[in-house]
Amino acid sequence: MAKTRNVFVVMLRLLALGATLCATIVMATSHESTTFFGLSLEAKFQYTPALKVLVVVNAVVAAYSLLVLFISPNSRLSHFLVTTDVLVAILLVGALAAAGSVSYVGRKGNPHAGWLPICDQVRNYCNQVMWSLICAFTGVLAYTVIAVYGIHTVVHPLLT
Repeated sequence: MAKTRNVFVVMLRLLALGATLCATIVMATSHESTTFFGLSLEAKFQYTPALKVLVVVNAVVAAYSLLVLFISPNSRLSHFLVTTDVLVAILLVGALAAAGSVSYVGRKGNPHAGWLPICDQVRNYCNQVMWSLICAFTGVLAYTVIAVYGIHTVVHPLLT
């Protein structure tokens, strides 16, 4: 039974690795240029700090996910992983929330502040950002399940 649970956690970690790596690559390759009423408009993730943070956090979490796959679930280090998994989930949520709010303003604009939406002019860029956010959200879900399961195994070790 314990082996089945270990396989479940490894599968979740592989899902998180794939999702965060996907989010990093898709966002890092997002850029588009267009001309709008004679003005050249270029959209890159590097121009928005929240999107840069999302790329960095997802890259760090992908590296962490890869490293954690090599740690035995029976080692003493596995109890420390519960804490780091919770911190990783919190980092992912924060980065995703910031990037999501910025991308929402990019898509819908903010008429009260006078900010116009840009996604009508740079559709491919906005679509790549959207797919990156979807991948990052998948990583958040995977790490949330990993963290809850880890907490459960620490609190109730005999039930797992």
